[in-house]
Amino acid sequence: MAQSTPAVPPDATPQQRMKALLESLSAYIEHYHGGSVRLVSFDGRVLKVKMGGACLGCPLSPATLHGWVEGTVRQFFPDIERVEAG
Repeated sequence: MAQSTPAVPPDATPQQRMKALLESLSAYIEHYHGGSVRLVSFDGRVLKVKMGGACLGCPLSPATLHGWVEGTVRQFFPDIERVEAG
């Protein structure tokens, strides 16, 4: 089953764009791995997310957070300073 990317209007705020990106990423993580990632806050420099589902207590959560989530986010938001679980 293919996941669709949420539509983001051309005049979307960075917060709206980040939320849409994380929703797409979370849909993939949920479908294939049973985990999730949700936006907690984003101030343009620091992104805080909440990991859920199978990610809770998983020893690979730091790798998922920094390798997968942060790596994907940096492709679209190259000026971001850090991504953290919060």
